[in-house]
Amino acid sequence: MGGAGILLLLLAGAGVVVAWRPPKGKCPLRCSCSKDSALCEGSPDLPVSFSPNLLSLSFVRTGVTQLKAGSFLRIPSLHLLSLANNHLEALPRFLFRGLETLTHVDLRGNPFQCDCRVLWLLQWMPTVNASVGTGACAGPAALSHMQLRHLDPETFKCRAIELSWFQTVGESALSVEPFSYEGEPHIVLAQPFAGRCLILSWDYSLQRFRPEEELPAPSVVSCKPLVLGPSLFVLAARLWGGSQLWARPSPGLRLAPTQTLAPRRLLRPNDAELLWLEGQPCFVVADASKAGSTTLLCRDGPGFYPHQSLHAWHRDTDAEALELDGRPHLLLASASQRPVLFHWTGGRFERRTDIPEAEDVYATRHFQAGGDVFLCLTRYIGDSMVMRWDGSMFRLLQQLPSRGAHVFQPLLIARDQLAILGSDFAFSQVLRLEPDKGLLEPLQELGPPALVAPRAFAHITMAGRRFLFAACFKGPTQIYQHHEIDLSA
Repeated sequence: MGGAGILLLLLAGAGVVVAWRPPKGKCPLRCSCSKDSALCEGSPDLPVSFSPNLLSLSFVRTGVTQLKAGSFLRIPSLHLLSLANNHLEALPRFLFRGLETLTHVDLRGNPFQCDCRVLWLLQWMPTVNASVGTGACAGPAALSHMQLRHLDPETFKCRAIELSWFQTVGESALSVEPFSYEGEPHIVLAQPFAGRCLILSWDYSLQRFRPEEELPAPSVVSCKPLVLGPSLFVLAARLWGGSQLWARPSPGLRLAPTQTLAPRRLLRPNDAELLWLEGQPCFVVADASKAGSTTLLCRDGPGFYPHQSLHAWHRDTDAEALELDGRPHLLLASASQRPVLFHWTGGRFERRTDIPEAEDVYATRHFQAGGDVFLCLTRYIGDSMVMRWDGSMFRLLQQLPSRGAHVFQPLLIARDQLAILGSDFAFSQVLRLEPDKGLLEPLQELGPPALVAPRAFAHITMAGRRFLFAACFKGPTQIYQHHEIDLSA
């Protein structure tokens, strides 16, 4: 062919006639080349020895099933690129990066699998001035024969998340609470058997969480932090010996006990929550004793004092502060009746309603998504539930098997609304809210290592990384790291 002088070559799909001259040493085997064009047919792979000034390339009718990433980096001047009629099921991501001069791309006749591997191509096509012939999908079956140009990139679910083990904190715990003090994130654990509230911070040199300070608190069930400017407070709710308030007036000082909280009312605390009422911080402590009552303590001067007794004689197990219809509300779960919803009016909480079809609820936690308020209700026996506020009451949305559950905790991590359903007898389940369905769908099981009787979850962002803490009653606290995985890569 090299001795034939000048031949006329019709490039496949290009529709133009060009003159062919064999440049010395620049035309790969099984390709026909002109000064600035090349046609490769039946080649086992895309050659790499083209002239960097090549303007048009046709690579057609081969047995190639995939191309290597960066195949066109050495020929940045391409105007036309035909990969038609091959056996390509997908293209490497950013295959056309750097080809700023492209005017036409022909991809027709390939058995593309229209899954996450083509997402980058669908997102790339509207961003370029080149005309792109893409052809139809060969699979999956639901998209077979559909033109690629008709696919909506928004319908592709190509982002996955994973929680993998990162670190263990040796002692068991009943609660875990994140807080930020002086611009640094911290975690405080309630460790009843160790008899303390343990504050953890990030060790930048070791890239791990380390103990920073511990507060003696025998039989503690909840350590609730509150930051007010330079001051840090920690409420230590204890089963025996009285609940205490610890305070640090300013940075550089250590936390010190400053107040014993309502010793005649808080007989057997089971949970403590922070809420703001009319611009003032308050704590509500759920009391599980037969003779006690859940107590609202609000700040008055240097300390926190009882403002209201709630729900006496009902052995409350959990308190949840939330906002509904623009007003503060409080939800109390107890061992003796269905959860009761209170609303703030006239400077106190008044009973508003209870939650129907919600017997034997141990704890409640809420989250917001899409303008709606959802509720996760934990049940030790029977199914845990997800409910949605309809403007007058919470109504059942979803039921989830949950034998042995003491915690059903919603968490917003990055862009994902998750909920973790703990279990004393099986793996804890991580679920994710699917916006299209409005339901929680299984995502993964936590472990190994397995969680032993989990009681609380919390997440914290540190040094650009996201971590999940799992406080366990019969085993050590486990820390997991949150990873995002791009399935379109």
